Amino acid sequence: MQMTDEHIKLGLKENWKQFTILIIVNAFVGGMIGMERTIFPQFAELEFGVASKTAILSFITAFGISKAVSNYYTGRLANRFGRRNLLLFGWLMAIPVPFMLIYAPSWSWVILANLLLGISQGLTWSSTVVMKIDLVGEKDRGLAMGLNEFAGYFAVGIVAFLTGYVANKYGVTPYPFYIGIFIAVFGFVLTALWVKDTRAYVKKESMTDQMTSLDNIFMETTFKNKTLSSVTQAGLINNLNDGMIWGLLPVILLTQNYDAEHIGIITAIYPTVWGIGQLFTGKMSDHYSKKAMLFWGMLLQGLAILLIPFTREFYVLATLSAILGLGTALVYPTFLSAIAQATNPKQRAESIGTFRLWRDLGYAFGAIISGVTADLIGIDYAIFLIGGLTILSSIIIQVRMPEKV
Repeated sequence: MQMTDEHIKLGLKENWKQFTILIIVNAFVGGMIGMERTIFPQFAELEFGVASKTAILSFITAFGISKAVSNYYTGRLANRFGRRNLLLFGWLMAIPVPFMLIYAPSWSWVILANLLLGISQGLTWSSTVVMKIDLVGEKDRGLAMGLNEFAGYFAVGIVAFLTGYVANKYGVTPYPFYIGIFIAVFGFVLTALWVKDTRAYVKKESMTDQMTSLDNIFMETTFKNKTLSSVTQAGLINNLNDGMIWGLLPVILLTQNYDAEHIGIITAIYPTVWGIGQLFTGKMSDHYSKKAMLFWGMLLQGLAILLIPFTREFYVLATLSAILGLGTALVYPTFLSAIAQATNPKQRAESIGTFRLWRDLGYAFGAIISGVTADLIGIDYAIFLIGGLTILSSIIIQVRMPEKV
């Protein structure tokens, strides 16, 4: 039954049931990435004999590019086809992935599975982000994004730990990927049965919103608008360093003779702190300077990354992983609430899609840059390079982004 305009109310409290369902859906979306987070370097080497850092990171490159492009087109198509339909299609794309990983005859099949996973993640995660912003209106955007990203990244951490534990006990395949089969099927069923589309909420908000329309959404979000482009470059660098951590941190820990369970703990702390932290930082971004939160978050990340090569101690590495997670928690919901604040409701989905295009291309750039650097001159230098770029990004925010944001 179609809701009439007078029945549509914006706000977190007013739409808590639908919002809660979307939170649960996004936890399942995050879980699909967590499935790969801990075990892939071992999976690559043990199953396919792939030892080169560049080759191992090729799966992140494939994932990053396909997710980035999928993000952009999800934003472009959201108004035309509906958020719910794109979300359902994203889940359909996810279902074959764990089966492809279990039965992969060669590394190229693993790359293909990650291309598919990237398309799925772009469709599903972008849809849930836009739908939550649609529901809550202006007042609680930061809190909404904090809750959304908490659910997604907390699930990444939990599933990363689970797959590490299962791999340590039963081997890197097939048992860890059974978790992925359950997540994909349940996510699709949950969406099909209970998620409703939110385009009518955008129409309602547009009636009272006074934000000027952008002439060229892509160019303004990428280069011209000082707020949007500052956020976009920081998003790209954030995921550039995340791509490096995802691919190289388990490799570093393997060379230091950590077993799969301990690697699972260290690699899980970062997305878990990132996830839980956003319960607080999302709400903070509704009340405090978004510019200050972005600056300090990127700076903290950069410093934590630069310190990784200087220690082999488990508790120090775990602490650095937590600091990195805290820095990422400060910026992640703030990115999205800053973009929502700076765009017209009717253009918001496309602007968020453009931001997420560049942000998730960071995965690909991070994997390529850190992989090539690690193979040519060593892992430590790859880490120093990525840490330096992260600190540079914080300086760009400080210099370019308007103070009022």
